[in-house]
Amino acid sequence: QVQLVESGGGLVQAGGSLRLSCTASGIFFSVTTMGWYRQAPGKQRERVATIAGRSRLVGGGRISYADAAKGRYSISRDDAKNTVYLQMSSLTPEDTAAYYCNTVPPLDSWGQGTQVTVSS
Repeated sequence: QVQLVESGGGLVQAGGSLRLSCTASGIFFSVTTMGWYRQAPGKQRERVATIAGRSRLVGGGRISYADAAKGRYSISRDDAKNTVYLQMSSLTPEDTAAYYCNTVPPLDSWGQGTQVTVSS
């Protein structure tokens, strides 16, 4: 059974930083491409960052970001801990959303997410 547990969200002022964590179980984490997604109220869920498994066979750790995240977000992974991280900086109110991790493409099962609220 797949479990995805996100943490690290909170209330932060504009310009601040947060580090999100997501621990996964029930998947072969080290060879799985993982992503961070977010969903703001009234908007569709979008993927903001992606990191491939380290093996060259599955992507060699390749990283990509949505335009809104470039230069401000940094995704990383610790395969020994089955954990993927999202370091976010220079946050703006437009970053306010519930943040989720999942595989890429995503599984049907989602975690509870972690809420990020950026005040102006």
